[in-house]
Amino acid sequence: MKARIYILAFIFLFMNLRQERILQAIIDSFLKTASPIGSHYLYEAYDFDVSPATIRNDMTALEDEGLIYQPHTSAGRVPTGHAYRAFVDRLSVDAGTTRRVHREVTDAYLRHHLKKLKERLFDLVAVLAEVTGEISFATLPDKKRVFYIGVGRALRQPEFMEFPERASRVIEVLENDLYELLQELEIQDEVIVSIGEENLISAMRTCSLLAIRYEDHGYSGIMGILGPTRMNYAYNIAALKEILRLLQ
Repeated sequence: MKARIYILAFIFLFMNLRQERILQAIIDSFLKTASPIGSHYLYEAYDFDVSPATIRNDMTALEDEGLIYQPHTSAGRVPTGHAYRAFVDRLSVDAGTTRRVHREVTDAYLRHHLKKLKERLFDLVAVLAEVTGEISFATLPDKKRVFYIGVGRALRQPEFMEFPERASRVIEVLENDLYELLQELEIQDEVIVSIGEENLISAMRTCSLLAIRYEDHGYSGIMGILGPTRMNYAYNIAALKEILRLLQ
């Protein structure tokens, strides 16, 4: 290993600055294109301030040193393993690259996490609807929209079976007004309970609304329960808190 490094250092010692720049340009270009790099391309793409013939001569010198090679006749040149080793051994990661990588990794992670968060929210709201028997909902963290689960089961309760128009009004609220209603409420880290006539929308005066705010990796939203005023408040509040705990 040390012998190889000494050999590469010796080679670079006798390369002139332009040849180093040409080798770097070949490596950079090949990393981007995966295609052999010719002197004409280097002449047009880089500012070497010399003729294509001079670039060809430098490329011949680099080939003689075993740093680039011609994969087939009439092709340009590609870096050898020795060139990559020299490139890596002399590599330094600048602050700009570090910042760009940090930004791109963070953005990719948050996109991936957002997708997983939506999946978890759907699963947890489904569980909440199952254990409470009520309409359960959550706002999506990246859209001004609420999704809900459990409508069919909840609307089979006597309050809605005996008065179908109530069920129709509740469905209308779910489809059109629930997101805006939730934004008007001061929902924080504790469950709020809005009972019957306390609700801002007249169509929900026969219902109670339970809601709490969730937060996860910078994303936030609201999850909750909507059902008749004749609900098991203690159980539903505890269930909502337990679902929130599972999300965290």
